[in-house]
Formats: sequence, C-alpha cells, structure tokens
Amino acid sequence: MTAIETRGLTKRFGDEVVAVDSLDLTVESGEIFGFLGPNGAGKSTTINVLLDFIRPSEGTAEVLGHDAQRETRAIRERVGVLPEGATLYDRLTGREHVEWVARTKEVDADPDAILDRVGLGPDDRQRRTGGYSKGMSQRLALGMALVGDPDLLILDEPSSGLDPNGIQEMRDLLRDEADRGTTVFFSSHILPQVEAVCDRVGIMSDGRLVAEDTIAGLRESTGGSSEITATVDALPDGFDPATLADLAGVERASAEGTDVTAVCSDPGAKMEVLKRIDDETTVRDIRSEETSLEDLFNRYTAADPGDGTGFAEGDDGGIDANGANESGTDGTDGTTDDAEEVTA
Repeated sequence: MTAIETRGLTKRFGDEVVAVDSLDLTVESGEIFGFLGPNGAGKSTTINVLLDFIRPSEGTAEVLGHDAQRETRAIRERVGVLPEGATLYDRLTGREHVEWVARTKEVDADPDAILDRVGLGPDDRQRRTGGYSKGMSQRLALGMALVGDPDLLILDEPSSGLDPNGIQEMRDLLRDEADRGTTVFFSSHILPQVEAVCDRVGIMSDGRLVAEDTIAGLRESTGGSSEITATVDALPDGFDPATLADLAGVERASAEGTDVTAVCSDPGAKMEVLKRIDDETTVRDIRSEETSLEDLFNRYTAADPGDGTGFAEGDDGGIDANGANESGTDGTDGTTDDAEEVTA
C-alpha cells in the first residue's frame, strides 16, 4: 500500500494563483521521502491538502489508503505532524505536552519513553516550555508527533533549531522509524540533511513536480558530473593528466601538485581513470565526490518559469505553527498561515 498518492491534484487561489498544478505524487510505505522546492513552489499547500486543512480545486489525494477529504478522522488517527515553528504552551511542561497529545488522540503513551527518544532530559521535561530554547522546543514538538506510534510522519523543517548533535540524533530517529515501517514525509531547506537520510526525493517548482527519484537516479537523469582525485607520489615526466579526458565518460582532467583530478560524466569511468594513473605512478590516496543534492536542486529549479522547471516568485510558507490542535495530530490548534492562502 502506498502511504501518499495524489492524482491530478490542483489547488487554485482565486483566478490568478495556481499553487499546485496537476500533481501526481506517490510515496511508498516505509520510505523516507524528502519533499523539496523553493519558497512558493507549492510544498506547504500540498501538505495542507493532505491534512485537509484546505480543499483541492481538482484531483484526488489519498493518505494511508484513505481519501484525504472524506476520511480525515481515520487519517489523523494514524499520522503524526511536526509543523514548522510549532507553538507550545508556555505554562505547560514538556511532559504535560506529550500527555495532552495522548489524551487528545485517545491513545496510551509513555511520555518519558517518547521524550527519551527525542533527547529531552528528565529535568528539562519537567520545566515549563516558556523557558525552552528553540532546539529544546523542536525536540519536544518531534516527540509530540511520535505520540500514538503513527504510521506516517509529516515533518516540516524537522532539523530547525537543532545543533549538529541534535540533527544527527534526529536523522537516526527517522531511520529507526522507517526501519519499523513508518513512512516519513518531510520538507526541508537543509539539503545536505535530506541527502543524508532520504530514500527518494520529490522536487516542486512553480506548483509542479519536476523531479521524483532517488538521488542517484537524479544524478543519472541530469547527467550530473562526479570527481575523482588521486594523490600520487609524483607526476612522471611525459605524463599529461589532460589525456585522461580521452577516456570514455571523462569530461576533463588536470593536476595540481601531486593531486590528479578527473571530472566524470559517467561514474563508471572513475575506475578507468584510477587504472590509467596507477599505470603511470604510485597512487597514495583517493577522494571521490558526487554531484550534491544542492546542485541537482538548482538544476531543476533555477530555469525559466515557462519551461516546466522554473519557479515563480512568492512564499508558500510552512505548515502553520498552530496547525494541529484541530487536526488531532499533535498539540497545536489547526489554523494555517500559508502565505498563498492568506493572500488569496
């Protein structure tokens, strides 16, 4: 069963703004899926439709096999949501927030076990959240999304406010959830974090899904280059590194000091490069670098708006920080501040 599936999903605001345009998106159960795009691309509008905060103009959306507009209660019982900038209640402790969400969702939960998972210590969880740092608030909000052992986690900028240790812990937690069969669907602007944890990504631009694949698949489809650098004892007389470009799949090659670098359009050409260098001199070290997700993202989103890969100016914001009390998915209150919505 797919966790999320949309077909022809379209959302218009007024006569002029098409926030989401004929979106066909499939997210498989148990995968970690990164949902990317520049501001104004339609990410938050899509998520708000999936959570039935807003209704589509056309098309369909299913979440965990349920119609996103007709079976919202069944969906909300099985989904955990971390909105960007989630608002906490200053007078409640961290533990009381988790207890409140458990009561709201009518589930049994062990608040201390949940807060242990997100790294909120025994002393901190007993404090009122009005004194929390942004990182502590983010850890608590993630814990609130975990209440009820959801089948699907929808996370908007989950690493916001976290320090490097917190980001690593968050990535480990998401992998653990996926290993248990939970589907993780998250939006983020921190592309290295997406690259480190996602099984697949989808890239939105100007309301359209312009790419959906593994990162390796995106590299292959865009012809993304990769680099191989070999550190050698010494460059022998008569060896011209530029001749490595004669090998199939090698775009160019050069040397700086004892480092010989080849840029390859075909990752399979790296081995041939190393063999050729090793025939000439002793290789002491090897470094390899693939096209980053950031480079791939820019290729898909920095083109002209009219060619299907560009983006329009604007800001489609995030899931509202007060977006889940009404939904029952975590501890906040169900409104939305998606910029496209409030300006429509």
